[in-house]
Amino acid sequence: MSASVSTSASQDGTAAASILSPRYRATTLGMVALVSLGAFEALAIATAMPTVAAALDGLPLYAFAFGSTLATSVVGMTAAGRWCDRRGPAGALWGGLACFVAGLLLAGLAVSMPMLIAGRLVQGLGAGALSVSLYVLVGRQYPQALRPRIFAAFSAGWVVPSLIGPALSGLVVEHLGWRWVFLAVPVLALPAAWLLRPALARLTPTPQAGAPGHSIGWAAGAAIGVCALSMAAHPPGLRAA
Repeated sequence: MSASVSTSASQDGTAAASILSPRYRATTLGMVALVSLGAFEALAIATAMPTVAAALDGLPLYAFAFGSTLATSVVGMTAAGRWCDRRGPAGALWGGLACFVAGLLLAGLAVSMPMLIAGRLVQGLGAGALSVSLYVLVGRQYPQALRPRIFAAFSAGWVVPSLIGPALSGLVVEHLGWRWVFLAVPVLALPAAWLLRPALARLTPTPQAGAPGHSIGWAAGAAIGVCALSMAAHPPGLRAA
């Protein structure tokens, strides 16, 4: 029995090391870095948003700044799923990254709360597309035996941000200003995504039947509904006491 346990442990160690073998190392590091940055941004915003809303005189739209990102991420996921089915994950990943970065820059440079929310809408679209394309890339790039390991690494990518993200966000807001909570992420996300280029270049297109075209319409309708509910719960005319 001890021999079988030893063999199992050895196999587990080999599998764990394999996701960092030369063939997969850059891809693994790039994907986990993107997941970690997305997690940090999602958690850091909760700490920074009171300061942001006060600075932009946007307390009535406080909740909408959160709900809008979640709403458009559903549209991004749906669109990226169809894109990945038809042409592979490369285009969806780069398109999602472009929207994610553009949304962060727009939010970080916002001079009003509506401008910030516009950035958050674009950011959510990109975040949804990125999440789907990364999972598709795992399915296309990694053998089945290694997929549980990379998904575990994705989960671990949320651990450190959950522990230090709020505190780090508070330090950034206090010493650098709230804008850097948004603007710092693209500086790190672009090099992380660049690590995925070799893996994406190795993929060959394998078109498949995707979800029906009206699925994006349903997703957009759901997103509009979520945004409408957020607006109804916190109407723009409401002012904090």
